[in-house]
Amino acid sequence: MVRLGMTLTEALRAATIVATDILDSKNLGAIRAGMVADVVAVDGDPTDDIAALRKVRFVRTCL
Repeated sequence: MVRLGMTLTEALRAATIVATDILDSKNLGAIRAGMVADVVAVDGDPTDDIAALRKVRFVRTCL
């Protein structure tokens, strides 16, 4: 998405928040009690360098 012209923040939002909006689910899209979420930690700041998303440290699924 970045290669096609989106900013780093736009691409991250498209892959996360916007995707949950499209699914129209009441329990996706936020990290809080009662929600389903995947928390991903990466090395670096993907809003500075999108390639940081290739350096995943851990993924935690919260149900």
